[in-house]
Amino acid sequence: MKRGGRKEIQLPEGTAQPHPTDNTLVKALARAFRWERMMRSGEIATIAELAEREKIAPSYMTRVLRLTLLAPDLVEAILEGKHGPDLTLTRALEGFPAEWSQQLDEFRPPHIQQGMVGAMGASDIDSRKMGPEHRPAYPCQQGWRRR
Repeated sequence: MKRGGRKEIQLPEGTAQPHPTDNTLVKALARAFRWERMMRSGEIATIAELAEREKIAPSYMTRVLRLTLLAPDLVEAILEGKHGPDLTLTRALEGFPAEWSQQLDEFRPPHIQQGMVGAMGASDIDSRKMGPEHRPAYPCQQGWRRR
């Protein structure tokens, strides 16, 4: 069925409506990973330089770049439209815990069981040291030049 120039899929009665993908959150994730890749490759040296190039405030860019620190299961849930209702772009930009298990506790996607990150339990995450102290830092935190 077409409405206002857009196609709409009509599901049979009784079937569950799929959760629509949050396009603003998906777009912000894509930008964050693209910007991170540009900085890691050396194409851009600083957040300030990248912000100027993209015509975005450096403070906003920094908040969006933090999305690259989301747990992989949350990123996957966002891309598939399976994330919980509490995970919005506005809420994510306000900040979130650094530990993946704490992120999942805060933004539990409906399809992920309590205490699980992918196929690993929360205790496995701690023993594998997947916290922020073991993740690579942004290039700007590695002594890259600043303006």
